[in-house]
Amino acid sequence: MDDFAEIRPYHDDEVVPVLGKLLVDPELLNVVANLRIPKLNRYLPWLVRPFITWYLRRELKGVSSVADFQLIIKRYMDAMIEDHTCSFNVSGLDVLGSDAAYLFISNHRDIALDPAFVNYALYHHERDTVRIAIGDNLLSKPFAADLMRLNKSFIVRRSARGPRQMLAAFRQLANYIRFSLLEERSSIWIAQREGRAKDGNDATEAAVIKMIGMAQQKPDESFSDYINKLNIVPVSISYEWDPLDAAKAQELVHVERDGAYLKAEHEDLKSIAVGVLGNKGDVHVSFGAPLKGEFADASAVAAVLDNAIIDQYRLHASNVLAYKRLYNDDRWRELQVPKITDADVAEFEKRFAKMPQEFRVKAMEIYANPVRNQLRSRDLRAVDEAV
Repeated sequence: MDDFAEIRPYHDDEVVPVLGKLLVDPELLNVVANLRIPKLNRYLPWLVRPFITWYLRRELKGVSSVADFQLIIKRYMDAMIEDHTCSFNVSGLDVLGSDAAYLFISNHRDIALDPAFVNYALYHHERDTVRIAIGDNLLSKPFAADLMRLNKSFIVRRSARGPRQMLAAFRQLANYIRFSLLEERSSIWIAQREGRAKDGNDATEAAVIKMIGMAQQKPDESFSDYINKLNIVPVSISYEWDPLDAAKAQELVHVERDGAYLKAEHEDLKSIAVGVLGNKGDVHVSFGAPLKGEFADASAVAAVLDNAIIDQYRLHASNVLAYKRLYNDDRWRELQVPKITDADVAEFEKRFAKMPQEFRVKAMEIYANPVRNQLRSRDLRAVDEAV
């Protein structure tokens, strides 16, 4: 029996039937039509639908495996990076073996692009792409779940209700992660927390590590033994510019002022589109060394991950300029930072001048917090060394 059939990515022999279903899915056809030719679709949908079906069949012609489908995704990633980033750089992959399976745990800034950039980095260094953890809150439409599972995504069932259902869902997820890494030798990507770090403070939720640890086989394995088996690699993804900085700042201001923020319908899906199509400037993906050592509990693992992800984070001019504007000190000079040019300053001023004034400080904090966190990490290490 397939214990993970409900949540796992699709296998190669499922690709053609799933694509056949998608090509006649009216909701998917309507979404694509709205993206490609929105005005015509609004007034003449009966005319647009056959054209969209023809377009998708042409795009997907010859796709009969997951690898084939990911080549289609790669083509769009190439175009996105060319059009909406200034540069894309990778560090740290040279210390990771090309034939091992890893559990990549990264900071979380963008719903779709974080794992996409990790995959893009791996692909261009001739590594296998990862299986991606994605919450079912983003898969309200069946066609969305199908598309994600064709792209090697597996489902995190956050919608489970009641203690028993939640426990069963988490245990199944943990067992699938173990099965993928240790049995199928296929790498996994998962975010360090549920939900994005909208304020720029990257912190691992111990609950994520506890969930992963639910697949520990007691009493044969100690907690540390199991964590070491998983080849956990901390990953830091840094964007020079966040296309959603103003939206995140608005949400943070509302939460601070009103105690809550009510998302609009399909807001997460709109955020995905804005993130993909917005300017991200320079993007850097930094891979760390696999975690090894003795770990008392999930909190200890989370602390080590936090230190690595914060220290690996590649700072951009936008981070330094925001820090200088907010805190007016020169401690940023203690860190590894890029040379700041007049063009950087001009772009910074222009970006924040366009933003509603009530959100500017909070938006600057999003960019400044990685600098503050690296300084804090540096101070804590200095204290430990002194002791």
